[in-house]
Amino acid sequence: MAANEKRILVVEDEPVTRQAWCELIVSWGFKVAAARNGQEGFEMAHSFEPHILLADLKMPRKDGLTMLKELRESGLNMATIIISGEGDIPEAVQAIKQGAYDYLRKPVDPQHLRVLLNNLAEHLNLSAENIRLRRRLMGAGELGLMIGQSLALRRVMSLIEQVAPSSASVVITGESGTGKELAARTIHDLSPRRNGPYVAVNCAAIPETLMESELFGHERGAFTGADRRREGCFELANGGTLMLDEITELRIELQAKLLRVIEEQRLRRVGGTSEVALDVRVLAASNRPLPQAIQEGRLREDLFYRLNVFSIELPPLRDRIEDLEPLTEHFISQLGGYHRNHITGIDHDCLQALKGCPWPGNVRQLRNVIERALIVSNGPLLTPPDLPPDLRPVGPRDLGFQVRVGSSLDDIERTLIYRTIEFAGGNKTRAAEILGVSIKTLYNRLERYEVKEKEDDAV
Repeated sequence: MAANEKRILVVEDEPVTRQAWCELIVSWGFKVAAARNGQEGFEMAHSFEPHILLADLKMPRKDGLTMLKELRESGLNMATIIISGEGDIPEAVQAIKQGAYDYLRKPVDPQHLRVLLNNLAEHLNLSAENIRLRRRLMGAGELGLMIGQSLALRRVMSLIEQVAPSSASVVITGESGTGKELAARTIHDLSPRRNGPYVAVNCAAIPETLMESELFGHERGAFTGADRRREGCFELANGGTLMLDEITELRIELQAKLLRVIEEQRLRRVGGTSEVALDVRVLAASNRPLPQAIQEGRLREDLFYRLNVFSIELPPLRDRIEDLEPLTEHFISQLGGYHRNHITGIDHDCLQALKGCPWPGNVRQLRNVIERALIVSNGPLLTPPDLPPDLRPVGPRDLGFQVRVGSSLDDIERTLIYRTIEFAGGNKTRAAEILGVSIKTLYNRLERYEVKEKEDDAV
């Protein structure tokens, strides 16, 4: 974090001194708030949440030593510099024992103070941030964009917290919709690279003929249509993190080049002659077990071992069903404003109905279900009638459908596809997996049905 993003709270009872310190510190690029005594400083520390506390030792209503002690007891653990008078050295030393970073004697030398603040700004790094995040994790069940109190998710959060500060490659696995992208983004946001770029690319969504150029870039004239030089995802992620989703969809020949680029941290653009130096952390994700992909010939074993320095497997929603309530509340809060409604929560019966679902589409499916419910609900709480028909608690759930004798195979197929998409919470990729067809085949079928329905309506 840069100096101008650091917040400093100045606590000093003498007005002229307080004003002088504040003006100086602001001129050095910090954000500053000021308090007139120890009690006011204690209260402002909770609202301003400073990174650094600069406090006089002797003040009315609450001295600096007492304020520091009470702040520690209340859970605030900011870097503190104590300012002491000529005869206050024993108290200043006691402040250091209570956790203060350093102390300065009056009159304070401005240049000495500036150097001390800049050093603190540099050293308030990820370790201090991780302490705060661990507290949030244990208390609120949140880590970055990830939400949940279940033991299964807490284990994932703990692994993320461990690996984030390093530059190690990480393999993230889990079923579709479990939040692999969120996990990758959280690793980046908690890492020393968080101020650098984060680039995510879905290897399954890019045609094979364009994948090499997409990853490594190309020079002008490298192939037909390459009318200018283009940087690939690796260069765009330089200094930051590159997330390769569905890594097993890369063709084997391209995996060999990917391995070389990761190991050497250098690349040559398609059609290029010179090499580009890189500093990129690579995260990889897949919704299929990677050892199985190796056996099937879909993933190079040497690439797997290079990427699998650290592995994280995300649990399916059915294995962390206790997280369903906080996730539901989060989606209601997040999506309610977008849809401009006044839904404030979910009633007991509706929540119980959601807890009884198998959630094959995981958290993504839950989000889609909540968004649909917000659209149709009259509020103020979501109720069972707001859920899709197959999720409503009307006795045992029947996930099948009746086939009427005389129906055409085309009609049966169409009903099966629509019901499967509904079952997957609108997730067409998951529906295609359930049906055992490619996503392209599914979209072709849907397009055909849409054309036929328009023709039927026109008759």
